[in-house]
Order: sequence, then structure tokens, then C-alpha cells
Amino acid sequence: MPRTVVVFFKDETGRVPVVDWLRALRRADRKAYAKCVVRIRRLVEMGHELRRPEADFLRDGIYELRAKKGRVNYRMLYFFHGSQMAILGHALLKEGSIPDAEIERTIKRKEAFVRNPAHHSYEEEVTNGED
Repeated sequence: MPRTVVVFFKDETGRVPVVDWLRALRRADRKAYAKCVVRIRRLVEMGHELRRPEADFLRDGIYELRAKKGRVNYRMLYFFHGSQMAILGHALLKEGSIPDAEIERTIKRKEAFVRNPAHHSYEEEVTNGED
């Protein structure tokens, strides 16, 4: 199975929400950050084949990448563009179900990405947090 290219969504201002979230998480909790990075790497390896408990389909083409440390649930929302590209569009801490507003935000990011993938793509190597 070919590896999936994982790209981070970049908004109109050049901000990259998931990268910003990961950087803040790395400063706050390196172990939680490392668990999120492991999930991203699994998405690269497995793509569409990644399933629960690591990933789950939400709705409207939006999936969640799932990591947990202790009682805290970390979620990164993503969507696929073509057969071998996943775009990480949003991240949050989950308490109960994911709010519809968060899914809607990711749907809007998906629509913007589909209109202009080059403008809304940001690629960065994510490290394991141990350097």
C-alpha cells in the first residue's frame, strides 16, 4: 500500500491551525504531543485503512484522528483529497462528542482546500518531541 501524504491546512492569513496546536501541546505536554505524532505517522502508513480506535469517520467526509493520554482525548480532524492525501484541518481536546461547530469549521476548510490546494497546503516534518 502506498504511503499517504499528510498535509496541514493553511488558512488565508498563512496560519496553520493544527501545527500551532501541536506546537502548543509540545510545550505543555510532551508525552501527549508524542502520542499525537504517532497517530499522524499511522495515518501516513495506513491512509484510508486506518480505523478505530486510532481514527473514525465523523460525517461529510470528515474523520478524526484519535490520541489519548490519561483521561484526556486529543482529536485532529482531517479529510482526504484524492486517494493518497490526507489534510489535517483542525485539532481539539475532546470532552464528550465533538461539537458540530468544530466539524463545520473543518468542512469549510475542506471546501477552501478543494478550491485551491496549493494555496492551502503546508507540509512540515513532525518530530517525536524528544529532541
